Formats: sequence, C-alpha cells, structure tokens
Amino acid sequence: MSYIKAEEVLPEDILKLIQNYVDGKLLYIPKKSPIRNDWGSASGIKEYYAKRNSQIYKEYHGGASYCELSEKYFLSKKSIQRIIRNNMTSCYNKKN
Repeated sequence: MSYIKAEEVLPEDILKLIQNYVDGKLLYIPKKSPIRNDWGSASGIKEYYAKRNSQIYKEYHGGASYCELSEKYFLSKKSIQRIIRNNMTSCYNKKN
C-alpha cells in the first residue's frame, strides 16, 4: 500500500490538528464505506482453499486415509481431520 502526503491533500488546519495526536508517525485512515471484502475474495485464495478442501473430502470418502491425504496435500493429519469434519458439517447444513 502506498501512502499519500497529508500536506498535499488535507487543509492546513486539519493537518495541524492531526499533528497534535500523531506528529511525524504513519497513520492509517480506513475507508468510510462500512462494506469490506471478505478475506481472500480479491486474490481468489478463498475459492482455491474451498476447492482443495472439497477435493480432500471427496478423496477421503473415496477411500484415502488421513495419512495419504496429509502427505499428498502437505498438511498435518489434524488439519486433514478438521477439513473433513468441516465439510461434513457444511454438507449436513445444506441438506437441512
């Protein structure tokens, strides 16, 4: 994220007021819109993980073991178990 020089965009009186609080330090000013993107929606990583986890779930129900899936996807056995459990829960919730 690049920054903008405050003296180039803010009126002098506002700049002096802000300097009373954060003189010479970086300050993040959030968007005024309360609507924010969900995590991973801009980069596509959220969709990538959803597809990967769905594939893990299918392979598990196709007979693959936790250990096989762990080695194939470079994840711990606990992570594989969590993915399978979460997919089972989401499938159950979709049916009801």
